[in-house]
Amino acid sequence: MDNEKLLVEELVKNALFRMDESTRMIRKSLLEISEEEVWLKPNESLNSIANLLLHLKGNITQYILSSLGEKEDERDRDSEFNHRGGKTKSELFETLENTVDEAKRVIFDASVDDLIKIRSVQGFSFSGVGVVLHAVEHYSYHTGQIAFWVKQLKNTDLGFYDSIDLNIKNKK
Repeated sequence: MDNEKLLVEELVKNALFRMDESTRMIRKSLLEISEEEVWLKPNESLNSIANLLLHLKGNITQYILSSLGEKEDERDRDSEFNHRGGKTKSELFETLENTVDEAKRVIFDASVDDLIKIRSVQGFSFSGVGVVLHAVEHYSYHTGQIAFWVKQLKNTDLGFYDSIDLNIKNKK
């Protein structure tokens, strides 16, 4: 197998892992809060967890499904932040999880040509690799915001890595 193919496989494997980690952390965070708390805003300049879930769905749809997956871009970004209720935690999470699963399939199926092709998304020019990196980083960024807000609401550690010893030193 040539290095180019190995590099693509490694990029894809790690992108999918990172997306799964964010999904796992959001699922765990949502278990800690009520239906009312999912829509609670820390203040008027910040978003509720529900709005962040809608925003993540919209961003992943636009970057991965529409851009990399070459589907029509139908995102209405502003509406992601304007909702003030109407969906349950389960509905919000299921919609996001289904979108992430579909995005993972697009990433998994992407060819080398797909990953190096330059495309326009949200007015920016990115290669397919840039699109994937943006989507993974953006998902992780807002996952951290969700976790922080849940910790603030509940004054609890979410235990994302309870089963792992994070003090193990790197080996050479």
